[in-house]
Amino acid sequence: MNFLSFCTSIIKYSFYAIFLLVPLVFAGNTSELFELNKMWFTWIVTIIIMLAWSTKMIIGKKIFIQRTPLDIPILLFLLSQIISTIFSLDSQVSWWGYYSRFNGGLLSTITYILLYYAFVSNLSLKHVFRSLQVILFGGILVALWGLPSHFGYDPTCLVFRGTFDTSCWTEAFKPTIRIFSTLGQPAWMAAYLLTLLPLIMALALANVKSHIKFWMYTSLVFLFFIEIIFTNTRAAFLAFGVINIIFWGMVFLKKIFLRKEYLRYFAIFQFIFLASFFIFGLPVEPFYRYTLPGIQSSLTAPPTQAPPTQEAPAADPTPPATQAETPSVPQVNITDSGNIRQYVWQGAIDAWKANPIFGTGVETFAFAYYKFRPVGHNLTSEWDYLYNKAHNEYLNYLTTTGIFGLGSYLAFIGLFIFLVSKWFRTNLPAGKTGSTLAIANKKDEKNSTSYAQSSLLTIGLFTGWVSILITNFFGFSVVIINIFLFLIPLFVFILNHSLPDKSISLGPTEPSRNSSISPYYWTVIIALTCFAGYLIISLIRYWDADVKYALGANLDRVGSYKEAYPLLLEAVQIKQNEPVYKDEFAINVAVLATALAQSGDTQNAAQFASNAIALNDDVIQKHPNNVVYWKNRVRLLYTLAQAVTPEQQLLYYQEALRAIQHAATLAPTDAKIQYNLGVLYGQTGDLQKGIEILKQTILMKPDYKDAYFALGLFYRQSAVDTNNRIINPELNTKAIATYEEIITKFGSDEATLQSIEEWKQ
Repeated sequence: MNFLSFCTSIIKYSFYAIFLLVPLVFAGNTSELFELNKMWFTWIVTIIIMLAWSTKMIIGKKIFIQRTPLDIPILLFLLSQIISTIFSLDSQVSWWGYYSRFNGGLLSTITYILLYYAFVSNLSLKHVFRSLQVILFGGILVALWGLPSHFGYDPTCLVFRGTFDTSCWTEAFKPTIRIFSTLGQPAWMAAYLLTLLPLIMALALANVKSHIKFWMYTSLVFLFFIEIIFTNTRAAFLAFGVINIIFWGMVFLKKIFLRKEYLRYFAIFQFIFLASFFIFGLPVEPFYRYTLPGIQSSLTAPPTQAPPTQEAPAADPTPPATQAETPSVPQVNITDSGNIRQYVWQGAIDAWKANPIFGTGVETFAFAYYKFRPVGHNLTSEWDYLYNKAHNEYLNYLTTTGIFGLGSYLAFIGLFIFLVSKWFRTNLPAGKTGSTLAIANKKDEKNSTSYAQSSLLTIGLFTGWVSILITNFFGFSVVIINIFLFLIPLFVFILNHSLPDKSISLGPTEPSRNSSISPYYWTVIIALTCFAGYLIISLIRYWDADVKYALGANLDRVGSYKEAYPLLLEAVQIKQNEPVYKDEFAINVAVLATALAQSGDTQNAAQFASNAIALNDDVIQKHPNNVVYWKNRVRLLYTLAQAVTPEQQLLYYQEALRAIQHAATLAPTDAKIQYNLGVLYGQTGDLQKGIEILKQTILMKPDYKDAYFALGLFYRQSAVDTNNRIINPELNTKAIATYEEIITKFGSDEATLQSIEEWKQ
């Protein structure tokens, strides 16, 4: 094997690794178990692919990039992402992507485009077939990994804790209710399986001559489909209904089979789908009652209700802004995900209207949305979640990259659909219409079988790709889905030999066959290898920093701040420009400063407090549009205020008030921010302003118990003098009435009743 072939082999096997391992990769010691690790793996393998491709061009003394029909929309889309990043609310987030997910940032988009051109410029039809085999094998592994979890035996828990059960997951993410396997979220798993389902049906139909292969692929259709049911994702069932119609319609109109044969295979697969729905249920209320679980439910516990399909949010719970907050009442009623999406989509559209051309910046939805967040979102069960995605890929692009970004993205999608439609309108070669099983001679049989196979694979790939467009309408892409989004069109072009006879070439017409490589070229190759190694090592160090940050942040959450300190310090030292690490570390240092002050070590306490403020100052100065950092600044200052003199405490409260005022400009309809704003007005001496803000907070969120408590307390404080004598009976009456309203709305508790009795006296 010469060096050119060796480089091609590296590219080939690297792509196979991506197709096989990206859906499977996860780690239990990172801040995000699934997507972070999948993105990191994709980046590292892409660097290896680009090194091999560059080396191949250097050895061949020729720059070669194969042209494709989608070049213009792809390059326009890339340009839109670059411009949006330049004018972004937070350029670091736009470059890397939102922390913990990373997919969707400019770097990930560049990665997918590089993979697109690396594949088409170096690999061929045989590699497409092998890639499809690898993709299918990976899908089988994902399905087999996830299936036991539906019955209470999750292999992931076996890896994490050594127990073959589902105890490693919280009640909100029980795979017995909605499986997610190695994809990390039920909707993501459903989208992944839906992309592969039509491909498996196509392979089954392409192997109808072999009963063993046909029924093997058909059994895989059954496996994948029941797991789609087990994800309990309504968007997936809508997508399935659409692609099922498109797939069989295209097979019928393409006349790959005679009508009788077509009806036979159509009936087999529809029976599988309907039987699966009946046995395992359908999470859509009008139909669920007619399934076996629905019938059983109606006989035992009426009224019948479909199983829960509340989508796990693409959101992070917002940390409490200050320690002044009392525990919230647990949410009993879970808001339907469709209702929540209406608010999020409305906010996304309003944010786009304020930045119509280039948007707010790639992956900055978490910042853009909160300035236009509908007040009604406060009345949902996810009112205090930080939404970093629009739960609609198209609106997400519209908000963050504007008309230019969404337009180029839709141009990419629309052009591919047009090209497939154009292919579909072409007729079979003369003499090859009708069944591929009824042909005149062996030569015709070979040609017809080859045509049928490529046609079926094209239909399977295209309909799987269409499912991505539908699931993305109700959600957003993850790493493996974006890989499919870019590479499936390429597979279709190669399968149908529809790539243009054009390329971007600089160098000899024929690649050099000279086995000798000059020292100059070796120098360039070694330099590129060193650079690639540096990039990979940097990514590994970044990943290591995340591991330390994840453990440190978890220790902070359970109150082990002293143990978390060295881990967070090391994370900050490894990746000094990562604001997420500094923000968490600043909170940690502030808590330790308070502990030192309370223990009498005032000198170290002052130093720690100064360091905490300096860390936080650096974060908000470099990332002034991130509302979370401003809320955490309030939390930090409030923490430091707990172990100082009353005079110093007032200074901290005043600085915290300025921080929460800025946060309120970034998120004017966030009830939690308004609540903390009102509390801090009161704690800095302006009770009247505090009362005014808290009344507005209750209008935003009438079920906000904490706001009622604070409002009643401020009424009482305004009604009495320093000796606790009533000087304003009207305000005292309002205080009592507010606490009585708490009992009416939220139920009685001893502390509230005691306060009412004391105030009445």
